[in-house]
Amino acid sequence: MLTPCTFSIVSALKKTALTVSAAALLPVMIAVPASADGKIDGPDNNQPKPPVSMSTVGGAKLGRAGTQVNLGAGAPVLPKQLSGRSWIVADAESGAVLASHNAHWRLPPASTLKMLFADTVLPKLPKNKVYKVAPTDLAGVGAGSSLVGVKENLTYSVHDLWLGVFLRSGNDAVHVLSEMNGGVPKTVKDMQKHAEELQALDTHVVSPDGYDEKNQVSSAYDLTLIARSGLQKKDFREYCSTVTAKFPGDVQKPKEGEKVEKDKNGQPKRDSFEIQNTNRLLTGAPGVQTYKGIAGVKNGNTTHAGATFTGVAERDGRVLLVTVMNPSSTEGQAVYQETARLLDWGFSAAGKVTPVGELVPPKSARTNASPSPSAVGADSAGTASEPAKLAAANGEGTGGVGTALALVGGVLVVLGGAVFLINRRWPLPDLVRRRPRG
Repeated sequence: MLTPCTFSIVSALKKTALTVSAAALLPVMIAVPASADGKIDGPDNNQPKPPVSMSTVGGAKLGRAGTQVNLGAGAPVLPKQLSGRSWIVADAESGAVLASHNAHWRLPPASTLKMLFADTVLPKLPKNKVYKVAPTDLAGVGAGSSLVGVKENLTYSVHDLWLGVFLRSGNDAVHVLSEMNGGVPKTVKDMQKHAEELQALDTHVVSPDGYDEKNQVSSAYDLTLIARSGLQKKDFREYCSTVTAKFPGDVQKPKEGEKVEKDKNGQPKRDSFEIQNTNRLLTGAPGVQTYKGIAGVKNGNTTHAGATFTGVAERDGRVLLVTVMNPSSTEGQAVYQETARLLDWGFSAAGKVTPVGELVPPKSARTNASPSPSAVGADSAGTASEPAKLAAANGEGTGGVGTALALVGGVLVVLGGAVFLINRRWPLPDLVRRRPRG
């Protein structure tokens, strides 16, 4: 039995995320059948090869190289035009992994790592807190970084800075928030600890912003797990679904002979400028249509990572998460096109495929019920894998690589100090009718 989320993603997506009212679905691509070994013929054959041995967190099949999918009667075949080195399609609420491709391949994550930064730091800083940026706060921002336009010696609210992180992927905003959290080294340490708590064990954090650094890696599986955790937080949901917002600019210069105008807090009035979300499935772009039901989450692009993206979308009461890493296709905006194809496939295939794995709960989740042997962690023949057997024997997850604890619906779970009935869905409050703005 798969792990249900602790509150309803569907209801949340209907309250706080954006639906682009006139959004047309991206066309469904002609697909080819999966071969017997689960591999899909496509343009990714010349990509670097994944490791022979990968993590089996979430199930044995997720540790295998190549495409993993169990098509049932009436299930659509996977799209042909998929070139990502790694990708995953998962049900955000049940945790079922519907299909994957090299799910645990450890790759550079680019700015999708900012999802882990936000999930770690958002709860620690009140959004109305105001901070004056010191020159040293921006000293560590890497050359060529994406920036929102934070200026030294000016003040910003935490709310402003998070808009800069989510909409413009601003590394300058990340570094300022990191300083507010006690500094970059502490923030990196906090992020790594949180990744381990989430069982995102493919993830190694070197910088909080996802900037290319030696040994900084994550995986499609981990990024999906991290997004699922972040989407439990109201502010995270609202920021990642915001299309445009106003961001504070420079202090207004008074005309000659006039006094500096003050705001309600007695601070010099400042200009502002509009920022737009860089998630092209939210905003659209040349060659990319907005995706019906899209509600976030985060994109990235660096020299070593290529393009990366994790997206969440809701349709007909079902919420799917898709992550695509480093597509090799020369198609324009390929990471968004391939995400859209996988979302289309996932909505069509739901209920017609046997899951190939699951998104595991955090290590701190506890249950007094025995995990079901049929939970993912079991192989396709229904025999529990060694990690599942270990979890069943211990009555809890060990947190090691290859360990997936299947929670049984209806029992109480302690998660991060709070108690939930795990047969309730995650309440992601209404993400699909309102167009949030800053």
